[in-house]
Order: sequence, then structure tokens, then C-alpha cells
Amino acid sequence: MSFDTPASKAPRPADRTTVGPTTGERALLWAGFPVLGAGALWLLSRAAGWVASLPWAPLQGPFKLVASLPEPQASIGALAVGALLGLALAFLADREYVTGVIGPGQAVLTVDGVTRTVPRDATAAVFQDGKSLVLLGHDTAELARLRGDFDAQRFAAAFERHGYPWQADGDPYAADFRRWVAGQPDLSDAAHALLKARAHALKKGNKEDAEQLRADLAELGVVVREDKNGKDAAQHWRRIA
Repeated sequence: MSFDTPASKAPRPADRTTVGPTTGERALLWAGFPVLGAGALWLLSRAAGWVASLPWAPLQGPFKLVASLPEPQASIGALAVGALLGLALAFLADREYVTGVIGPGQAVLTVDGVTRTVPRDATAAVFQDGKSLVLLGHDTAELARLRGDFDAQRFAAAFERHGYPWQADGDPYAADFRRWVAGQPDLSDAAHALLKARAHALKKGNKEDAEQLRADLAELGVVVREDKNGKDAAQHWRRIA
């Protein structure tokens, strides 16, 4: 949900608070990953001959190929490829940061390339739920759930500065959640079908499908979350008030 603000009434930049990783954290990420990648692959190239001599070691072919490469080409290649792999990992890790521009009228939140805009007057609660930042509406529905890396203290300070109801104790409706079990009479056949499909998506690690199914369940008046146990996470649900 988002609203356009007339230019004459738009908040000044000073009225907004930007939250996210610090310059130092990003510099460490973008510099550290390539260095670690280059170092790791160089060490692996140095050990290639030894690994290739072990009859029980896997991937004998690739290790023998690396061991046969002349120097200094082998070392230079290992350093270059390792650095590129490190840059790729840094890019993926950077997308996992939750960033926000929070003002008196709305909060603009981004993670993994997806941006959500939530109006202040539509927000009834903001809290940390494990690795997720969650905003609830006045009907207890989730306005946004952003899973990623974020500093809860920084976000709490920014939200409180602009009058958002930050919940230091976490989800105010946590006690209303029940573990999903197929065939529960309190849920419709449609909700069961969506939860079953979502369980399959979680098991396969398909985040996009899992999030779309979360949105589909919300349209049926069901809020869902899962245990923090990876692909085998159990789903829990509650009704929107």
C-alpha cells in the first residue's frame, strides 16, 4: 500500500532517517569477500597436486588438471577466479541487507531488490521476528515482512523517532499462532491447499513461491510464519482480527 504525497507537503530529507549497513560494514563486505575468495582458491590450487595423488579423493580430474597448469598462470588464474567468486558472494550478501528510509508519513523498506512502502497511519505495530522485520496493520494483518540482515536497534531508534509503534517485546499476537496440521477443521480447504503448497516451496528452498503463497493466505485472512529451522520449518498460522 502506498500513497503519493504532494510536492508542497513532501517531507524534507532531514525529516527522514535512512537505516541500513554502515559504510564500514559494506566496505568490509565488498573488500573482504574477494580477498577471502582469492586466498581460498589460491590455497586450493597449491594443494591440487597433493589432492590428486590421493586415490580416495573426489574430483580427481579437475584437481589433476589444475596441478598440470604452469606457473605463474595457475596462481594468477586462481587468484582472479577466487576474487570474482568473492565479488559474486558479496553481491548476494549485500542484497540480503534490509534498508529503510523512514519518515513521519511513510516507511520505504527494501531487501533483495524488492521495495515496500508502508504509510505511518496504516501501521499499528513494528517488531523484530527472528531474522524478519515485520509491520502490522490495525486489523493485525502483515503490511510487510522483510527477511534479511538488519540491526534491530538502529531500526527501532528510527521508527520510534518518527512515531511508529515499535514493539520491543516482539510480536504482540505471538500467542495466537497455532501449528499447521493438514485437515484442521478451523481452516478452509483453500487455506489448507495453500499451506501445503507453501510447505513444499519451503522444503525446496523456493523463496519467491513461499512469499507469494504467504500473500495468497493473507487474502484468505490467514497470517503465516514458520519456525527458524530451515527447509524443514513447521508453519504456524493465525487469523487476521
